[in-house]
Amino acid sequence: MLTLLAVEGISALGAALAIGLTGLGAALGMGLGLGRAVDAIGRQPEADNKIRSTLIFGFAFCETVAIYGLLISILLLTL
Repeated sequence: MLTLLAVEGISALGAALAIGLTGLGAALGMGLGLGRAVDAIGRQPEADNKIRSTLIFGFAFCETVAIYGLLISILLLTL
């Protein structure tokens, strides 16, 4: 049977993994998306506004995933 200290440690580890992996995934997604968008704007400068709006929409999804990871980690630590 797990002691209370072991359960708290497992929760802390789960919270660290939740925020770490979602932060890493969001950062990689944003970096790759920004690189591709800059490359696309360099090739087609006339499509600048359309590419930028699509990029911002994608960034919003990446940030949402990161915020969900933060929320899950907070819930793991408080419950």
